[in-house]
Amino acid sequence: MRPARALIDLAALRHNYQLAREATGARALAVIKADAYGHGAVRCAEALADLADGYAVACIEEALELRAAGVQGPILLLEGFFEAAELALIEQHQLWCVVHSAWQIEAIERAVLKTPLTLWLKMDSGMHRVGLHPAEYQAAYRRLLASGRVGKIVLMSHFARADELDCPRSAEQVAVFQAARGELQAEVSLRNSPAILGWPSIPSDWVRPGIMLYGATPFAEEHPLAAQLQPVMTLESKIISVRELPAGEPVGYAARFVAERPTRVGVVAMGYADGYPRHAPTGTPVAVDGQLTRIIGRVSMDMLTVDLTDLPQAGLGSRVELWGRQVLASTVAQQADTIPYQIFCNLKRVPREYLGS
Repeated sequence: MRPARALIDLAALRHNYQLAREATGARALAVIKADAYGHGAVRCAEALADLADGYAVACIEEALELRAAGVQGPILLLEGFFEAAELALIEQHQLWCVVHSAWQIEAIERAVLKTPLTLWLKMDSGMHRVGLHPAEYQAAYRRLLASGRVGKIVLMSHFARADELDCPRSAEQVAVFQAARGELQAEVSLRNSPAILGWPSIPSDWVRPGIMLYGATPFAEEHPLAAQLQPVMTLESKIISVRELPAGEPVGYAARFVAERPTRVGVVAMGYADGYPRHAPTGTPVAVDGQLTRIIGRVSMDMLTVDLTDLPQAGLGSRVELWGRQVLASTVAQQADTIPYQIFCNLKRVPREYLGS
């Protein structure tokens, strides 16, 4: 069988969730949207079942997959509902729901419901994607309470630049939120992963750890709390071919790498069809049998090539870590001019194997 696989360390996932709670003293929704960022939503939810205060997904399809697998506990729909007909399913499956638009409020007012909803009312404090205008926020809150269809409302917003620790935008958004909130007495959720790690003074009764759950830092620079995260995914494969090239010979498509010295080349069963970034350049680190080396040449669909010149012990069958504890996903992402969120979510075709409980 093809040796490419992704090992998912569920003990590391639990560690990272507990770090989010301990760092904030708040309740935490484990963000497991997009199939838990490529890590497997059902298995990740099950691994956190005795710890998590709840889960967050993008949409009702993701929530229903969890419910069908027997996952209990609160599940928040971060994008809310897309049509009024979904409210019946939200009630049936006891889902929590973000409300970010006036039409959603109108749909709730018209809905025939037997059970009051738990809603998270989203303000656009400066992200400018979705969310109610600050001037409309208090009126929307009171309208929902007056509808008789709501049991609880959590006040929320989302930061645009919390991963930039020297940027004033997050503080500006907090000021907008607090001013627009006024005297509303309700629980608040403001902090996502970078705000959990890097903005301890921001108030938040609920936090929403996402990328940090999976052990990747949201920051471009080193950060002491982020350094305590444990990588959850190890993407690995093996050397399937070795060849010796003289100086001056190219490797791979478009001859992007030309050997400057006699070079020992290892071919790895891993490519962009597996989700490894195609634009990872020569020099992107990998570990072969625990020793660091580099990718050489262009990543192709099913294979990539690595430099074994200084690793005489490596050969056919040698284990290759593409990212994990030794080669951080954030390092690979930076080399490929992308972010760890994307390379995790792009994972496909590679079987996942789960470790820990």
